[in-house]
Amino acid sequence: MHPEGQAGPYPVEVRHQIRKNARADYLATANALNRSVDVVSVQHEYGIWGGEDGEHVLDFVRALRVPAVATLHTVLRDPSPHQRSVLAELVSLAQTSVVMSRSAADLLIKRYDVDARRLAIIPHGVPNVPLVESASVKPGLGIEGRDVMLSFGLLGPGKGYELAIEALPAVAAAHPDVLYVIVGATHPDLIRTEGEAYRESLVDKIRLLGMERHVQFVDRFVGRVELIRWLEAADVFVTPYPNLGQIVSGTLSYAMGAGRAIVSTPYTYATELLADGRGVLVAPGSASALAEGLNTVLADADLRAAIGRRAHAYSRRMIWPAVGIEYDALFASLVHGPASERSVSERASFRPERRPAPERVPALA
Repeated sequence: MHPEGQAGPYPVEVRHQIRKNARADYLATANALNRSVDVVSVQHEYGIWGGEDGEHVLDFVRALRVPAVATLHTVLRDPSPHQRSVLAELVSLAQTSVVMSRSAADLLIKRYDVDARRLAIIPHGVPNVPLVESASVKPGLGIEGRDVMLSFGLLGPGKGYELAIEALPAVAAAHPDVLYVIVGATHPDLIRTEGEAYRESLVDKIRLLGMERHVQFVDRFVGRVELIRWLEAADVFVTPYPNLGQIVSGTLSYAMGAGRAIVSTPYTYATELLADGRGVLVAPGSASALAEGLNTVLADADLRAAIGRRAHAYSRRMIWPAVGIEYDALFASLVHGPASERSVSERASFRPERRPAPERVPALA
């Protein structure tokens, strides 16, 4: 899937390409898959697919003659009527739809009238990263001796970086060696429309607050190995998102997988995953509340370690081998029936007895 005129380069494993707004490509690719695969995994974000609110995905799924599993990366709490209709029809066309949290499943059932039997919960996948002390990684990144706050992801409005920067003066007053590292390139859609204006606005805010010594941008795409090093070097991971309806966050999932202490605004996904002492939630939209949460965690090494251990233990169900087993079991059940789930799990190298099959969603009372 790519915009017109921006194809590739793709690895040799990629056999078919869909131009985002070329509807014929959707049908041609679906027909090719009908002849060559047993099940199709459809990743859904409104912005990935062409047409209004990504409606061309429906052309693709309607043309499939093999089972489709739709993994839903976004479930809007207050969708427009058209957004709701696109997602509801996609779920009705797919044999099963996968969400990454119970709150997403509940939202689909309550707001979109989706039958719970058509849903499965499989967590967001994360790398299998061991717990390490941040101090052991910092020298290799040139940040030895700093108290490191970290955020990562494609840069753009909606991530709440402004709030974290506004909280920095109060954090730096209590922790003079604090360093807020923001890892990630500016979102390509933003680059096309306004260049680096958003990043420059953050730099202006940093300069206005006198926080130049306390912020470092790694303003490029980083690969998985380098990203893990930054996660391991972090003392505190920050997701200050303003959108409290956000139903999933890959960055928060990755931080949990690395066993980092997390301070976050209480958006839906964070509230669910950071429950039971797996993170610290602060009042939304408040720089002072965010600073207080950060200062509390940075001041207490034992607290940081305890939060990180709980997050890391919880994330073992999210590592890629475990998630892969769940998808294998789901795909096999659609092709061969439920009995095949056991044979798929038994062949896997990860310990399948922990989570041998996707979690099905019980109907709400």
